[in-house]
Amino acid sequence: MKKSLIASIVGGIIIFFWQFLSNAALDLHRPASQYTPQQDSIMAFLSTHLKEGKYFLPNTPDNASNEEKQKLMEASGGKPWAIIDYKEKMNTDMGMNLIRGLLTDIIMIWLLCWILLKGNFDSFSAIMSISIAVGFISFLYFPYANFVWYESPGIYADLLDSVAGWALCGIWLGFYLRRKKTSITESVAS
Repeated sequence: MKKSLIASIVGGIIIFFWQFLSNAALDLHRPASQYTPQQDSIMAFLSTHLKEGKYFLPNTPDNASNEEKQKLMEASGGKPWAIIDYKEKMNTDMGMNLIRGLLTDIIMIWLLCWILLKGNFDSFSAIMSISIAVGFISFLYFPYANFVWYESPGIYADLLDSVAGWALCGIWLGFYLRRKKTSITESVAS
C-alpha cells in the first residue's frame, strides 16, 4: 500500500507538471482558445441573449420533431456552425482548481498502479508500455472521439499530452514499481 501511495503521489505530480508545461509554459493548447479582437462586443451580445450553458448552433428546440431536425441538418450542410460554452462569471481563483487537478492526477495514477500491481507487470518495459497504453486509451476516449464529431481544435496537443505525460509517468513507475528478478539459484537457496 505504501509503495503504491508513493508511486501515485509522485506520478500524479509528474502528470500535473506535464499539464502545466503543456497548457501554460509551452501554450500548446492555444488553438483551443483563440483570441478575437471583437471579444468585448461578442461577450456583450452573448450576455444579453444567453443564460449559462453550452450551445450548439444551429440547433432545434428540445421539442422539435424528427422532420424538423432533419430539415435543419440538410439546410445547414456546408454552412458555418459554432459551439458556445457560456459562463456568467469567470472564476479567477486558481487555488481550488489546482488542488482538484492535482488530486485527480494522483487518483488516476493510483488506479494505474492498482492495474499494474494486480496484473503482475513487473518489468520496466511492461510498466512503461501499459502506462502509454492507458494514456492513449484516455486520448481515444474523449479528445479524439470529441474531435470526430465536433472538430475540436488542439487535437495534436491532446495527443501529445496523452502520450508524453503518461510516458513520463511510465518512466517513473517503471523504475519504482518494477520487481527485481531473482535467479533460480537464489530462489532455491531461500
